[in-house]
Amino acid sequence: MKPKMKQEEYWNSVAKDKEFTTPFQAKAFAKFVKKDSHILDVGCGYGRTLNELYCNGYRNLTGLDFSAAMIERGKQQFPYLDLQVMRNDAITLPDNSVDAVILFAVLTCIQSNEEQEHLLNEIERVLKPQGILYVNDFLLNTDERNLIRYEKFKEIYEIYGVFELPEGAVCRHHDEIWIKQLLSRFSELEYNHLTFSTMNGHTSNGFYFIGKLNIMSFSDF
Repeated sequence: MKPKMKQEEYWNSVAKDKEFTTPFQAKAFAKFVKKDSHILDVGCGYGRTLNELYCNGYRNLTGLDFSAAMIERGKQQFPYLDLQVMRNDAITLPDNSVDAVILFAVLTCIQSNEEQEHLLNEIERVLKPQGILYVNDFLLNTDERNLIRYEKFKEIYEIYGVFELPEGAVCRHHDEIWIKQLLSRFSELEYNHLTFSTMNGHTSNGFYFIGKLNIMSFSDF
């Protein structure tokens, strides 16, 4: 398994120039999250999604990202946002303290099932009862380019769908069965397939999910 530091170094190196283009489903989000809600964006990058929410009237916004360079860019670009560096795998907020959490193309940056499950446990901890989770991310593709790289890197990362980009990033496209399992502690409010434009100008299968935290959830057992 490649260490997390490699990912951190990559995102720090591209922080000044990388532009994220995957669309946030703002109208769908607004159906379930009120304007005065405390919203946490985990893996916020330079704050693009939080800024969109700010422009739509949301004000109680917090962003976390492990890339210090991304956070620095966000503070310069959107000085009115509360953006913080995530120093470790724990979310530095109290239990039951936020109304909604956003995970926007974050799971694709986490290779292992165990690390993804840990993040969902942390999200569950900080969400208020029946809090909302919004997820945008990537699903497996069936085109030749992707099939070749899925097979190439399967032996290295031991998960089908994980691959390396030439510039150094490690990404994951997900089996839909795994996504449903990972998010099963949330009652599904909306789930839709999408086609995304990737960072490098390709297209990919994807989805967005909006769910409500179950009253009796995984951590209760």
